Amino acid sequence: MEYHDSEKAKEVASRVEAFMDEEVIPRERQALQNRDPVTIDEMQDFWEQAKDRDLFAPQVPEEYGGQGLGFSDMLPSFEQVGRTMLGAMSIRAHAPQEGNMHTLEAVGSEEQKEEWLRPLVQGDISSGFAMTEPQQGAGSDPKMLKTTAKKDGDEWVINGHKWWTSDGYDADFLLVMARTDLDKHPYEGTSIILVPTDADGVEPVRDIPHLGHFDDLMDIQRGHAEFKFHNVRVPVENTVGAEGAGFAIAQMRLGGGRLTHCMRYTGMAMRSLNIAKAYIQHREGFGGTISEKQALRHRIADAETDLHAARTMVRHAARELDRSEARVEVAMAKTFTANVTTDAVDLALQACGGNGIGKDLPIAYFYESIRPFRIVDGTDEVHRRTIAREAFEDVNDEDLENIIQFDPELDKTDE
Repeated sequence: MEYHDSEKAKEVASRVEAFMDEEVIPRERQALQNRDPVTIDEMQDFWEQAKDRDLFAPQVPEEYGGQGLGFSDMLPSFEQVGRTMLGAMSIRAHAPQEGNMHTLEAVGSEEQKEEWLRPLVQGDISSGFAMTEPQQGAGSDPKMLKTTAKKDGDEWVINGHKWWTSDGYDADFLLVMARTDLDKHPYEGTSIILVPTDADGVEPVRDIPHLGHFDDLMDIQRGHAEFKFHNVRVPVENTVGAEGAGFAIAQMRLGGGRLTHCMRYTGMAMRSLNIAKAYIQHREGFGGTISEKQALRHRIADAETDLHAARTMVRHAARELDRSEARVEVAMAKTFTANVTTDAVDLALQACGGNGIGKDLPIAYFYESIRPFRIVDGTDEVHRRTIAREAFEDVNDEDLENIIQFDPELDKTDE
């Protein structure tokens, strides 16, 4: 399918595709076949190969060691890395590191960029994003944020409780959202603060057991951690961006993160369907190959059509995000793509039968990985709320002028 991506985008994506096909996917197949998980040393070797191929960190400006691509130009490359569970990490473009890099690059101070962003890009350190809280704290309604940071001289004193802090348990620092002015609405009185995880009072409680935690595929500490903060003191200069601008910064970060998730999961759905089509062309039953059965062919045709629509929608949202907040466009793309890709992977698993639920193929891993997509980075319901609010903002009611109204002279309900 031709999407008329820029020549730069297509050129980089073709090299990313080759890297995935020649190096990363073969290692994934080996891990699946031999139950030989990928180690951090192997992942660092992939990073060096990505640097040699000029593929490393496509989302990061060149001055910090990346490729300096905008959302539209990075999109085809992110689709390619999404074809394997190892792909995004292999070029240092995986969540939450990718989103934290973007945040520090966009609003961090020069000191923060030198001390934290530069080594983060290179993989010398790791980070987490601490926003979500256990009930009754901030979740789908971020205004319920309960973690606080109060000034004491030139320090913040942070108290709070977070979970679903991606990559948090092994992180060197966290970007923590906290209420910094309780007299203001949370949208105006919340800040993002950089907190080293070795600071006194930072308590890593546990990694949350969850769907899609693949210890047998990657021997690399990843997960979604729970943290408690007990009178944690960090300098006020650790504020990321302007004080009180936490929600605006988070929206910027999450908007981009939602789209890059769409890109990666689109690649996952594309590969899942390809595996399924290859499988049913070889699998015989009921007098011929399964691929000859019309009902399944039609379902695959529908999945291909929906996936094309999603890829088109994500490209439009990416173009808009390169020049505006694009909040509604991103919400539409994220909601639609999350459902389309989930359905495509589910269909691929069903088509492959026992081999679909088995883990000799990657589809079972994809299935576990993709279902949370309808929850992470904003649930379907929250995004639909955003879309509906915009949809009802400026409704033209002129077409209702000629509809029949109940004759008020015959209305006796008040008598």
